[in-house]
Amino acid sequence: MAKKIAVVGAGFAGLSTGKLLYELGYEVTIFEKDSEVGGVWTSSRRYPGLGTQNPGSTYALSEHPMPKSYPEWPTGSQMQKYFESYVNKFGFRELISLNTEVVSADYVTESKSWSLKTKSSPGGHTRESVFDFLVVCNGIFSKPKIPEFEGSSAWKDRGGKLIHTSELNDLSDVKGKRVVVVGYGKSSCDAANSIAEVAESTDVVARKIIWKVPKKIGGVLNFKHLFLTRFGEGLFPYIELKGFDKIIHGPAKPIRNFLLNSVGWIISKQLKLKECGLYPYGPIETIARTSISLATDGFFKKVKGGKIKVHRDTKIDRFSDEYIYLENGTRLKADVVVAGTGFHQEISFFDDDMMKKLTKENGDFNLYKQVIPVGVPGLAFVGYNSSFFSQLSCETAAMFVSEYLRGGVDLPNEAQQQEYVDERLRWADKRTDGNYFKGTYVVPFSLRQMDEILEISNLSLSRWTKFKQWLFVVNPSQYASCYTALKKRNKPRGVASNLEERYARP
Repeated sequence: MAKKIAVVGAGFAGLSTGKLLYELGYEVTIFEKDSEVGGVWTSSRRYPGLGTQNPGSTYALSEHPMPKSYPEWPTGSQMQKYFESYVNKFGFRELISLNTEVVSADYVTESKSWSLKTKSSPGGHTRESVFDFLVVCNGIFSKPKIPEFEGSSAWKDRGGKLIHTSELNDLSDVKGKRVVVVGYGKSSCDAANSIAEVAESTDVVARKIIWKVPKKIGGVLNFKHLFLTRFGEGLFPYIELKGFDKIIHGPAKPIRNFLLNSVGWIISKQLKLKECGLYPYGPIETIARTSISLATDGFFKKVKGGKIKVHRDTKIDRFSDEYIYLENGTRLKADVVVAGTGFHQEISFFDDDMMKKLTKENGDFNLYKQVIPVGVPGLAFVGYNSSFFSQLSCETAAMFVSEYLRGGVDLPNEAQQQEYVDERLRWADKRTDGNYFKGTYVVPFSLRQMDEILEISNLSLSRWTKFKQWLFVVNPSQYASCYTALKKRNKPRGVASNLEERYARP
């Protein structure tokens, strides 16, 4: 009898995982609390101006190219339609339970199974189901994070509106209003750029000014040719240096530094960063500490023209009856505050005891290869390895999970897994100055992490493909060969995995 698998979430992670496991013969149910598939691209979470950071040709799933009719950078709406077309193409819509929230998930040691309690909407009907294995695919952008500002509750009681960028679904909410946008990441700048078209005033409060990369560097070179290749990834030192890395971060390091500094100089001139007062303090290589943030079309032009005012190197101190006070002493009048302040990495359906097993004391996720929780049976995570190629990171993680279920992965013992996790977390903390999203972010080392995932799954790209990726932009379809190899080694639909053996330990 096929084993029952629960997948929580219907974005890139949930859909790619559910599809693969279904094709391999498992009885799969995908739970999604939204009314649509698509994760962060659903209509309930899209802010005006939302679009992809990657060109669409590099942001597709390996077996489903972006439609040729799409622009190079698809919009949020187009991305959601892409997810719908993926589900339709591979025919697994009946696996997806929309409008269904997983309220709780408890591991039952005696039966080595998961008891899930779900609630459907509208109506709030609850149901309990039992599964042999659980895959968490709710994403690292699951719950909007809005800081607790002093005085904000009283300010809202008097008519002020404080929302997250993901909750700004209609520009009519800010038309003719005085708006303050908090943050300087892509979502903040996208939102501010759209808001400035209709608002009375638009102020951006930026705690830290980071480098922004134009879609076309110097107006000519598409950024994908530099950063979405193995060469571009190799410009930044990985945890261990091998092959070409030893050269570029050894004898050739002056050349590498010159290349990056030249790119920084070109970007500064192109975006007029100094004229806008938005030149970052650190060198351009600091983009590798968190994420390469794509420059929003028109944002810097609006800053230079006065339609957007950026208050750099400061934060909101408090709200008062009439003003919002910044730490640098500036006072701002605002009717609406839009927080582009990221997301909480949390899993609401696990109780405190389970979360203590899954995370370290500081909240870091304790996941081997960002997929398998150390010491917790019957459970895997997909999408907790966010990268430049998030969709491919999800697909390769799903391949790892499928091989793990089949018994085809030779994992090290728990002590060795823990040593690996601890070493990676220490390195990530040091490399990013603490901005490593609880261990769920692998940027800029997307391809390296996927290589490691494929290796432990006994899969690999050909040497020729890897060589091409050094010189040319990564093509997602190159990873379809791994799916083919994976399916050949598995039984047809109806396969029964050896879960009992895999999870015999407590």
